[in-house]
Amino acid sequence: MELVTEKLNAVSVILRASQLIQEVIRRDAASNELNPTEFTVLELLYQRGDQPIQLIGKKVFISSSSITYVVDKLEQKKFVVRKACPEDRRVTYASMTSLGKTLMDQIYPQYKKKMEEIFDQLTEADLNKMVELLIKIE
Repeated sequence: MELVTEKLNAVSVILRASQLIQEVIRRDAASNELNPTEFTVLELLYQRGDQPIQLIGKKVFISSSSITYVVDKLEQKKFVVRKACPEDRRVTYASMTSLGKTLMDQIYPQYKKKMEEIFDQLTEADLNKMVELLIKIE
């Protein structure tokens, strides 16, 4: 196969896999009255704790203009609160509330299981190699 065709095939395969994963996330999020972006932000806070709002967008690939809207929506749902940084007044953190943590305690194990099922056909070595290779194209 010609190299250009192989590269285009790789793009197609990566996009299909990404769409499959995004669809699983979309369905799971919707079943909990969240959109995928809200779920992704909650997952970040659940895994890593309080985060500066300015950096959340970079970590979950959301534009800086959109992250304020997402945090606003999560605040309205009482899953997140904003906290001022005591050392730097220019920085505001998003912090998960107890209601947000309770929600994630309930839905994260199911999400994790579904992600594991998607990748069940791959060995740990396959997964490590896939991540290593995909990082090269970032």
